[in-house]
Amino acid sequence: MRTPLTLSVDCGGGGIKASVLDKRGTMVAPSLRVPTPYPLPPEKLIEIVADFRAEFKPETDRITVGMPGMIRHGVVISTPHYVCRSGPRTRVLPEMVQAWENYDLAGALEEKTSLPSLVLNDAEVAGAGVISGTGMEMIITLGTGLGNSIWDGGRLAPHMELSHMVARWGLLFDDYVGEPERVRMGDAHWSRRVRRVVGVLREAIMWDRLYLGGGNSAHIVESVRRTLGEEVVIVPNDAGIRGGVRAWGLTT
Repeated sequence: MRTPLTLSVDCGGGGIKASVLDKRGTMVAPSLRVPTPYPLPPEKLIEIVADFRAEFKPETDRITVGMPGMIRHGVVISTPHYVCRSGPRTRVLPEMVQAWENYDLAGALEEKTSLPSLVLNDAEVAGAGVISGTGMEMIITLGTGLGNSIWDGGRLAPHMELSHMVARWGLLFDDYVGEPERVRMGDAHWSRRVRRVVGVLREAIMWDRLYLGGGNSAHIVESVRRTLGEEVVIVPNDAGIRGGVRAWGLTT
């Protein structure tokens, strides 16, 4: 009897990636990636996931999807990027906001694929991939914007969109350390902004361990890394896929 396989999909602002994991969370197939199309209605995302499933052999047994936004019990309360006309920070389309609001993505995926489907915030899936399960742990993902999840003794806390907190000059955390600012400022100045965010959230959350993930965590310069604190760990970007198996046991 073969090992059950999980299709794990990591939905980002710039690209949507997927791979197949065995029961230990090991990738058993090369990852695939497609650029994120804009605007991105729910039906199009479901089509992309179904296409990923068709690409992988042998067939998978269940699906995990991590995507930006407020997700509760597989239902998308809101999502920040896919409602934009031409990509993050472009004009928001009211019809896309309406299309995504309270959309049961997990249910729609199960109806489309006939497979059990778990839909979480993307930072929650990444957190599942790296946490130790001991104490108060948090992950911050740095990419198009800022994502986060918090875990207490291996149990997922209710999601909070900390990216909507105000940093400086009226900028939200999402904008303050998002990809456009990194490109504009350069890695050194941007890294100091990341350090400020870590300092603010350290006082608010008082974690035992903080993980910094997402594609841009690799751009934090060494001089800043040394000052973040011994309890801060930078983790690989593939946590958003590798957490796709462990998330089932930690959140369901």
